[in-house]
Amino acid sequence: MNEPEGLRFRRLNRPQIITDSHEPRYKGTSTYSGKVFRVTLISVGGFLILPLLVVILILESPIQPEVFSLSEPPLLTGCYEPNLKLRQAQRLYEHQLLGPESVANIGDVLFTGTADGQILKLEGKSVSVLAKLGRPPCGSHGDEATCGRPLGIRVGPNGTLFVADAYLGLFEVNPVTGHVTSLVRGSEMVAGQRLSFINDLDVTQDGRKVYFTDSSSRWQRRDYLQLIMEATADGRVLEYDTVTKQVSVMMEGLRFPNGIQLLPDEESVLVTETTMARIRRVHVSGLNKGGMDTFIDNLPGFPDNIRRSSSGGYWVAMSAVRPNPGFSMLDFLAQRPWIKKLIFKLFSHDVLLRFVPRYSLVLELQEGGVCARSLHDPHGQVAAYVSEAHEHDGHLYLGSFRSPYLCRLDLRQV
Repeated sequence: MNEPEGLRFRRLNRPQIITDSHEPRYKGTSTYSGKVFRVTLISVGGFLILPLLVVILILESPIQPEVFSLSEPPLLTGCYEPNLKLRQAQRLYEHQLLGPESVANIGDVLFTGTADGQILKLEGKSVSVLAKLGRPPCGSHGDEATCGRPLGIRVGPNGTLFVADAYLGLFEVNPVTGHVTSLVRGSEMVAGQRLSFINDLDVTQDGRKVYFTDSSSRWQRRDYLQLIMEATADGRVLEYDTVTKQVSVMMEGLRFPNGIQLLPDEESVLVTETTMARIRRVHVSGLNKGGMDTFIDNLPGFPDNIRRSSSGGYWVAMSAVRPNPGFSMLDFLAQRPWIKKLIFKLFSHDVLLRFVPRYSLVLELQEGGVCARSLHDPHGQVAAYVSEAHEHDGHLYLGSFRSPYLCRLDLRQV
């Protein structure tokens, strides 16, 4: 065999080396499978997402939120430094009452209103029904308007109870017989605006005037999350004259006015403006009548009821905080109304409640809005959904708008 023939033979029988360029068949199969997977994924995604987009576009949001701004939350340092002091509280009457929003006492006997429309008398270990303001059935979200929902409760100068029911109005209740007298009817028109969410009240020392908050003319108590998210300035402070039987508007244009407390001179009241995380001073008599200023702004949480402390200051209860450092959802949403609309298109009131962090906070404020001390229960392990702090005989009784118990904290231990 000569040289050229040998070279030709070796080239013909040279072993083939398999490279990437020799895999068209396998690559084609893989590409086909990938296309099928992508088409299937897009189809399933479209099947799931398209109805959602239709819902978002077609459904009308139940709220029409306004844009407003809050200052950056204060740092949780100094007087606001987190602690576990509220966890030292003792639970009372557990599972014997539901949602004791507000507390009042005559001697050592406590009174509270609950989510089933009852005014309860708590004496020692005994729980008894003093009065019912509405009519059954009770217990469901839809029943509140007829069953009633007692919120603020106070003791008047003549020893009777004054009660604010969110739906049914203002009442005076005899603490012995349980006899109920209607003072102001719920849903009544006052100055062209209907009473829709009566919240808290306070009574002058002579019993002549009752000051109360109407949190909204648009939303009722059962829709308080909508009220917070919508942030409309349709809340008012009103005055009821027990002699003339007349109701007058003291202040309007408030965003969720909630708790109310007369100052010692009774010329003004402190009103917690929940949505705005602040407390306002509304002048109800004297030379400044009709005026309003700020008692304290930019609180570390969203305030509910306010009550006097034995030191001459005020207890302010909060069931939600504005963590700093941290992330406050309500602060974030304040200037993003489109997100609020979307949220209420997709989720119900009950579902949204599950996303509200449980963090109980009680502040004691001195005159001028100066913080004296703070009591915390991160995650609400003992005292949850705190709505009021009522001081009596060296103890702080903690009301709650949702919990099935009342809490008692010995102030000498904290």
